[in-house]
Amino acid sequence: MTTVELVVLAFALAMDAVAVSLAEGLQLRRPRWRDALLMAGMFGLFQALMPVLGWVLAFWFADEVETVTPWIAFGLLTLIGGKMIWEGLRGDDEDHTTPTVTVRSVLPLAIATSIDAAAVGVTFGVLEVDVVPAVLLIGAVTFVLALAAVFVGSRVGERLGRWAVFLGGGILIAIGVRILLG
Repeated sequence: MTTVELVVLAFALAMDAVAVSLAEGLQLRRPRWRDALLMAGMFGLFQALMPVLGWVLAFWFADEVETVTPWIAFGLLTLIGGKMIWEGLRGDDEDHTTPTVTVRSVLPLAIATSIDAAAVGVTFGVLEVDVVPAVLLIGAVTFVLALAAVFVGSRVGERLGRWAVFLGGGILIAIGVRILLG
């Protein structure tokens, strides 16, 4: 696999994390750098770790894992997206507070958006790709793009107000459905 192919792959793998970062950014009125760095860091870390996990597990459980992972991602993203929509329905603009970004709130999103990266790890094993530079590149690209997406999402969210929460929840559910349908 060439460097150009790895860069294209890194961008492709990052797109789910970017979409979720954008959706999360929609909720944040003015994201703090700490929140944006935590979110982007978690997405970058899991996008880098999952190919390694896929590479290792491919030798033992490839067939079993492949059939279940889309359902796990779909379930997590639909649950979180539905919760966002529910919170949007409960409050109005005056009552809506900026959500807190924590490891606990970002972890399920990071896992759900990086499951497809585990399948890439299986491919790395088959193609005998040097895993360490590949996963570092994937993690770095995801980090940079997700960081930018949080701030872009917050700018759009400022203009949309409460509707941003609905849009963000809808985006998460749509990503889950896309993962499930392949």
